[in-house]
Amino acid sequence: MREFDALQGYPEPQKKRSVSANTRTIENRIVASYRGRDFYDGSRDNGYGGMVNDGRWIPVAKNMIDFYGLNDQSSVLQIGCDKGYLLEAFKYHLPGIRIAGLEISEYAIDCIHPEIKEHVKKGKFTEIPFGDKSFDLIIAIGPVYSLNLSDAISCLKAIERVGKGKSFITLGAYEAENDFRLFRYWTLLGCTILSKDEWIKVLNHVSYSGDYKFNTAISLCLEEQKDER
Repeated sequence: MREFDALQGYPEPQKKRSVSANTRTIENRIVASYRGRDFYDGSRDNGYGGMVNDGRWIPVAKNMIDFYGLNDQSSVLQIGCDKGYLLEAFKYHLPGIRIAGLEISEYAIDCIHPEIKEHVKKGKFTEIPFGDKSFDLIIAIGPVYSLNLSDAISCLKAIERVGKGKSFITLGAYEAENDFRLFRYWTLLGCTILSKDEWIKVLNHVSYSGDYKFNTAISLCLEEQKDER
C-alpha cells in the first residue's frame, strides 16, 4: 500500500477556487445525487458543468500504462467509469487491452461510445460483479468516498477481491479542520470525508494493497471566499 498520484498528466486547476457555505447548496446536492444529465452536462453548481472528451485522459492513461507495466494482454477495470473516457484512452494506447467498467449512472452509460459501452456494466460500487483476481489494474477515481463508511469498506474489500494486487483509488481527506470545512463546501457527492490518518486505518482494516491519492482542499486549490461586505 502506498500513497501515489497515478493521475499525473491530468490538468491542474488554473486558479484558486473560492468557496463558502453557499457554494453548493442542498438543492445542488439533491440534483447531483441522481447522477443524470444535470449532474454531467448541466450547471457547474450541480456537477461537471459539461463532461466532454477533450483528450485530457490520453496522457493519464499513458502514464498509468507505464506506472503499472500494462500491455495488450493486460486487463483494466474502472469502477465509476462515468462516460468511459479513461477506458477509451487505454484502448487508444493499447488496442488489445481488455477493459471493463462499472457505473451507477444510466445517463453516463448512455453517453459512452458504443465500442466501449459493450464492456460496461451498470451496478453498485459495493458489489463488483466479476470473479476473484480478474484484473491486472483496478481504478476508482471518486467512488469510494462517495459511499457511506460501511459501503466504502465493502467497496475496498471488493477491489481487493477482484484485483491481482495493482489498484488506484482516490479518497476525500483533510488534515486541518479548516480543510475539512472547505472540502465540504465544495463536494457534491462526497459522503465519507476522513482525516488522512483515519483513511490509513480504514485501508489497513481491509488489508488494501494498492495505491491511493488523497483529494484535499489543497489539491483542489480551495480557499475561503472573502466576505465582500
